[in-house]
Amino acid sequence: MKEYKLYINGKWIETTSGKIINDINPADGTTFARVHLAGELETEMALESAQRAFTSWSKTMAAQREQILWKAADCLEKMVDEAIEIMICESGSTYTKARSELAGAVNVIRVAAGECRRIEGEINQPTSADQVSLAVRVPLGVVAGIAPFNYPVILAVKKLAYALAAGDTFILKPASVTPLSGYIIATAFERAGLPAGVLNVIPGPGDIVGDKLVEDQRVKCVTFTGSSPVGRSIAAKAGYHLKKFAMELGGKNPLIILGDYDVEQAIKIAGYGAFYHQGQVCMASSRIIVEAPIYDAFCEGLVAYARTLRIGDPHDPDTIIGPLISNEQCDFIDGQIQDARSKGAKILTGGKHQGTFYEPTILAEVTPEMDIFYQETFGPVTSIFCVENAEQALALCNDNKFGLSSALLTYDMRLAIKLGLNMESGMVHINDTTFVSGITAPSGGIKNSGYGREGGRYSIEDYTELKWITMQYADKKMPFEPKM
Repeated sequence: MKEYKLYINGKWIETTSGKIINDINPADGTTFARVHLAGELETEMALESAQRAFTSWSKTMAAQREQILWKAADCLEKMVDEAIEIMICESGSTYTKARSELAGAVNVIRVAAGECRRIEGEINQPTSADQVSLAVRVPLGVVAGIAPFNYPVILAVKKLAYALAAGDTFILKPASVTPLSGYIIATAFERAGLPAGVLNVIPGPGDIVGDKLVEDQRVKCVTFTGSSPVGRSIAAKAGYHLKKFAMELGGKNPLIILGDYDVEQAIKIAGYGAFYHQGQVCMASSRIIVEAPIYDAFCEGLVAYARTLRIGDPHDPDTIIGPLISNEQCDFIDGQIQDARSKGAKILTGGKHQGTFYEPTILAEVTPEMDIFYQETFGPVTSIFCVENAEQALALCNDNKFGLSSALLTYDMRLAIKLGLNMESGMVHINDTTFVSGITAPSGGIKNSGYGREGGRYSIEDYTELKWITMQYADKKMPFEPKM
């Protein structure tokens, strides 16, 4: 069985202070690899390596950084078969999802490469005579990224590629259940000739690796994608140390469907948004709000749609629903559904699982007293709500502690703009699913769904510091001067 090591200072090393764990396939519970985890010693080694490498990497010309990033994208593209197999076995990704995620990650790296030459400042109005006043963007230093399990490659790449483009060095802590996503990324950048220490990958426990990265003064920014409770804890620790942080957190994303919209198209949009990657998507359409005239037809159609989705071997390109990440996640969803049913909710379809394979599940008559009304589910489960008009739909949409992504289906564009501007969400998509991803768009949420924006130049803003520099080109008269 293959063992995977830590990547520190340009070398693959064995752990001495951490553990070697079994990497478990969520589809069948078997061990398919062994993975070295970082402990305190390896975390310190990564910090020292990244800090040391920053001196030269931050001074590397943009054209050179761009060239390495382009090559890393090419190397990742050539690894696609190996990477797909790892992602299927490690995270339960279906073949189609894994291939799509890797293609997206390649594109992210290429877009980040282009940003290398676009990091620009400004010339400001002078504050005194004979002065040039500049605002310049400079690299922060060491950036630490903590990645999630659901899209472990692309969401890590979205962080580290832009940080490297900005001239920062990076330490990646992959999610504990998907550590080999870090191997995929590190291998691509190693083959691209990235200098030693610029990227370090150290899977390991959060209370050892994660806490150290968040609290260490050498780390100037922490970027995290994951649950809101963990994000809140990281933000509090980072804030105490007055360091930058950027976070994309959970969501309970509403999809509003107004009565004028085509029901068949609405079913396709809602079904994809609710059930893609088993609903393990922070932007999944987990609350579907339907105007009364089309409510019954929509419910009937979505139930029929859900029952057509193929559940099974994620290696099969025709499989749509693969396994959830763990038995514990199935237990959590069972608890939500049992709570909802005991309080009056109706299960229109699904609600059962075999092992980690959970059936696409649709609930109706969900009320605020039920856990699932406000809690994120992170599984193939959605709730449908009936409203009388657009005003009720908007009120229900905003009755939500989260604010990541929202969507609205209507052919009335004047109403769409009015509602869209008032939907409390960092991202609003009209006549599309809640699950829309853009490489250069400002992706991110409000309320309990995060802080900051990710993508293109918006990421560069997070990973750089704005510095004001003035230059006097003639002697400046001081307000007072000593008599000589």
